[in-house]
Amino acid sequence: MDGQGRIYLKRLALSTFRNYGALSIDLDGRHVCLFGANGAGKTNLIEAISQLSPGRGLRSAGLPDMARVEHGAAGNAWALGATLFDGDMDRLIRIDASIEGGGRGKRAMQVDGSTATANSMSELVRIIWLTPAMDRVFAGGATERRKFLDRQTLAHFPIHARHSTAYEKAMRERNLLLERDFADPVWLDGLEERLADHGAHIAFHRTQTVARLQKAVDIRPDGAFPKADLSLEGAAEVAFNAGQTLADVQDMLKAALKDGRRRDARAGRTLTGPHRSDLVVIHRPTGVPASLCSTGQQKALLIGLILSNARALEAEEHLRNPLVLLDEAVAHLDPDRRAALFDELSALKGQAWLTGTERSLFDGFDERAQFFEVAAGKVEAV
Repeated sequence: MDGQGRIYLKRLALSTFRNYGALSIDLDGRHVCLFGANGAGKTNLIEAISQLSPGRGLRSAGLPDMARVEHGAAGNAWALGATLFDGDMDRLIRIDASIEGGGRGKRAMQVDGSTATANSMSELVRIIWLTPAMDRVFAGGATERRKFLDRQTLAHFPIHARHSTAYEKAMRERNLLLERDFADPVWLDGLEERLADHGAHIAFHRTQTVARLQKAVDIRPDGAFPKADLSLEGAAEVAFNAGQTLADVQDMLKAALKDGRRRDARAGRTLTGPHRSDLVVIHRPTGVPASLCSTGQQKALLIGLILSNARALEAEEHLRNPLVLLDEAVAHLDPDRRAALFDELSALKGQAWLTGTERSLFDGFDERAQFFEVAAGKVEAV
């Protein structure tokens, strides 16, 4: 692979992270295949990489949960170091997590020796992933599909995380206020204005991401991973797709929240807003909703969407090629689909990290990837 203009990890180092006491691996820009027995620590490695993105990583774990357990007791700190090749220069990244009293965690980030924030880190490196836990995205409820979509959206709009956190906080406060017999209407007005503002931004980011994703799906070649037709269900998202402005949608949400106060008070929760939206996915070759597809078709659709999102990110001039993390994604693919996956990954600018139990699962990658055997907290190049 030509490294010019690409973004990839050149080095990853861990200290007391999960089952790793101390680890350092050097990389040359090719894709990375990690193989070893179940429980060896393969997923722990890509979970560490996912800490470079907004949120809690691919396992949604708290900082204390990632500290190494020794002699039956969890540690009180862990650290991650990485060298990121940023197009034409190396960027040095460090994350230090400390576990305080009461099991609370605190994270300090640095880039090139200077203090960094989660937002500035997310502007530096974009990460998308697929894990076995996501296999039920289509078969499960709307919550799972929203989580999947919001993870894809974060790679396009890192500020999406900030709006989502603020939205959830305002919604909790509104729900508590509505439980009172005589809720202060002025206080409710203020909370609903915050909800409408953050909710409109959330819906806008989602509609933009789905539009970019659909465009990338459409231009991908037909092949092993079927194309999908995507749409969003939700009043705010539908309004944006109809041409409404951000201010229009904010006003619409604010009016709907005010009108729904009595109903929401009776229900004990907020029934209006983007926290109830849904991602609709149709298997294009058959026209069947993804929820009704076979397990194999759903897996192929998911892989196709992740590949499409990587292409969508690369297509945006102001964005950056992502790191793609695929945990146990190849084990249930037939040889033809595995070969197709390796070919599509090789066509991307970014660096993919894949895990599997056997080295033979990655034979089709040949010289396009580096291979590492993982065993009991040790990683060896092979």
